[in-house]
This record gives sequence, C-alpha cells and structure tokens, in this order.
Amino acid sequence: MKIRILVFIAGIAATSGCSVAPEGVTVHDPYEERNRAVHAFNKSLADSFGGSDASDHSGPRIPPDIAVHVTNFADNVSLPGKIVNNALQGDVGGASTNTVRFLVNTLFGVVGIWDPADAIGLTEADTDFGQTLAVWGAPEGAYLELPFIGPSTERDVAGDVVDLFIDPLGRVLTDDQVLVATVGSIAGRVVKIDQAGDVIGDVLNESADSYAQARLIYLQNRRFELGQDDTDAVDPYDDLYGEN
Repeated sequence: MKIRILVFIAGIAATSGCSVAPEGVTVHDPYEERNRAVHAFNKSLADSFGGSDASDHSGPRIPPDIAVHVTNFADNVSLPGKIVNNALQGDVGGASTNTVRFLVNTLFGVVGIWDPADAIGLTEADTDFGQTLAVWGAPEGAYLELPFIGPSTERDVAGDVVDLFIDPLGRVLTDDQVLVATVGSIAGRVVKIDQAGDVIGDVLNESADSYAQARLIYLQNRRFELGQDDTDAVDPYDDLYGEN
C-alpha cells in the first residue's frame, strides 16, 4: 500500500517536470530527433507485421467474433480505474455510469465478455489519469513517441504510470485473477490496433512525412478527448492508438 502511495505521489511530481510550450506553439516537440528515431523503429515494426504497403492489409487478422469479446472484457476490467479517475475529476455522472456499467456487464455479461450495458444505453465514460492531470491543470508537456506504444505526451506518460497503481481491482482480486485481467487488457489493446490496421497503414505509408502526420493526428485527437478549445481539433481516428 505504501508503495502505491509513493508511486501515486511520484506520478504527480513527475508532471511538475513537464516542459511548457513556448507561447504560440501548438506542437511542442523539443525531442523531435529522438522521437523520429523511435518512430522509424515503430514503423519498421508495423511493416514487419502488416506489410510495407497499406493495401496489403486486407482487414483485421483477428476473427471479429473473437475480437469483440476480447475488447469487451478488456474494456470492462478497465472500468474500476476509470471510476477512480471520474471521482478524482469530480465527474459524479461519469463515475455513476461507469459503476452501473461495470456491475451490469460483470453480473450479466459473464465478467464483461458480453456487453448488455451498451444495449440499455449505458455508454462508457472514458477517462484516464492523464485526463485527471489535465483537469487539475497540469501542462501537456512535450510530445513523445514511445517504442511499441507510439505517440504520447509527458503528461500522459505520467498518467499511464499512475493508472497502473490506482486500479482498485488489484486490491480485491487474487493474483491469478489480476493476471487474467492484465492479459485481457493487453489483448484488448492488440485487437484495437489490429482493427485500425488499414488506417494506421495509410498514415504511416501514404504521408509525405509519416512522423509529422501521426504526431498531428494524435495531438488533435487527444485534445478533442479532453474537450480543449482547439479550432483545428477533430476526431477522425477515435481510438486509433488503443487508448483506454
């Protein structure tokens, strides 16, 4: 418990080190040289799995009837952590919706393999600790591209670390159950990336500068999710990078 508290505090402290964009700069990328090197690695990795030509990707390689249950389960086990973040943001409505959704899908959807909550209009109030930090006024920080994971920001990296430790499921489940939930979450992310394969291929292989295009799409989409006032922000590739 003490370790969780220390990591939580460390995550908060980490945001104090987020670099602040100069006035008028909308794309803050002081680590561009390093980011481009990571992007080249991620692109080569994507090419090795999906082919260098986006047209070679003929659709999801994971059968749809399996993919839907994997993503349902992954989304369900992520809800307790989202409820904590809803509460930290003062979003009572979101916390209530996610709580009822989790109970319905856990009890009647076989721990979330099916999604009866969606059928009755209980749509997930998606959030994470990166958004919590944004609500608390933490700056976005510099743009980062991470190996295997892809685009992010300094604030969201700090948020991802904290999310790992504030999930209340770890306090009530056995070690084996936590392992199943963790594997399910990772599998859900893989499925979402697989389903977005054609779109990712277009971005990476048909752009004159795939790095700049991927960076712009991520930042616009993330700012759109956070409800920030950005006239250029659109949401054309929702969940492109498998955000939970």
